[in-house]
Amino acid sequence: MGIVTEKKTVESGKVIFVMKCMLAAYILTAGLLLLLAMMLYRFGLSEKVVSICIIVIYIVVTFLAGFIAGKRAGEKKFLWGLAMGCIYFLILTAVSLIVNKGFENAGGSLITVFALCGGSGMLGGMIS
Repeated sequence: MGIVTEKKTVESGKVIFVMKCMLAAYILTAGLLLLLAMMLYRFGLSEKVVSICIIVIYIVVTFLAGFIAGKRAGEKKFLWGLAMGCIYFLILTAVSLIVNKGFENAGGSLITVFALCGGSGMLGGMIS
C-alpha cells in the first residue's frame, strides 16, 4: 500500500509542477505581449514586425519553460522540454480555437508554431 501511495504522490507532484510551469509561461507571455502592444502603440510597428515579435515570444517562453523543466527533471531533460513546448502549443491552440471559432486562417502556420514551440522547449531542456 505504501508504494502505491508514494507513486501517486510523485505523479501528482509532477502534474502540479507542469501546471505551475505553464502558468509561469503564460504569465510571461502576457507580460511580453503587453510590452509588444505598448511598443506597437508608441512606435507604430508594422504588421510584419509584430508577427516576428510574436514568434520570438513563443520561442523564448517555451525555451525557458523547457529549461526550467529540464533543470527539475534531472534525467530525460529533452523530453521534459519537448513536453513543455507541446503543452504550451496545445493550450495556445485551444485558446485560439475558442477565440477565432475555428481553424479558418491557421493553415501552415499551425505546423510551424508547433515545430517552434516543441523545438525550443526541447532545446531549453537539453541545455539545462
